[in-house]
Formats: sequence, C-alpha cells, structure tokens
Amino acid sequence: QVQLVESGGGLVQAGGSLRLSCAASTNINRVNAMSWYRQAPGKQRELVARITSDGSTNYADSVKDRFTISRDNAKNTVNLQMNSLKPEDTAVYYCAATSIWTVWGQGTQVTVSS
Repeated sequence: QVQLVESGGGLVQAGGSLRLSCAASTNINRVNAMSWYRQAPGKQRELVARITSDGSTNYADSVKDRFTISRDNAKNTVNLQMNSLKPEDTAVYYCAATSIWTVWGQGTQVTVSS
C-alpha cells in the first residue's frame, strides 16, 4: 500500500515562506496525479495544487502566483513552495496520490501569523 509522509509545516509570519515535502513509498511516475489539499478549522478540505504524471499543474485561484508545486521523480517526492503567505493560508496541509484510488498523508500544520 502506498504511504505518504508530509513534512515542512510550521509557524511563519505573514509574508514569509515555507516549503512542504511529501515523500511517497512508491514510484510516483506510476501515479496519475499528486496533489496538495488543505483544511482549515470549520471548513471543507480544498484542493491547493495538483501535478500530473506528465507535469501539468493546476492551482486554486487563492494561491496562484504564490505557491508552486513540483515533483522529484528520482526521490519520489512532491514539494509545495509557498511564498507570500497570508493568515488565511493557515490550515492542515495534506498530500494525496491519485490513480484509480486516492491515498492521503497524515497532514502537516501550517500556521501563518499576522
């Protein structure tokens, strides 16, 4: 079974940056898409960014031009570079791997102080 482990969350001031990483226990070239989602308290989980096996990316409107998703196929990792962070970016961030199934990581907390 595929396992995903996120890292890189933490506390940062508004305007700062964080880099999240997701390490997969499988060859991510075999996965249709790798994604980052987030869930803030009292809100539904939402898609933040996705990268497909052919390298195509898409982003939530709220993070466009601030966040960048990338993949390192050799290391089976997917990264999310988050710049110009805002308090509204505060959430638990989850990595997900999707083929005909979806596997979730355990999540990592990102807190942005104003």
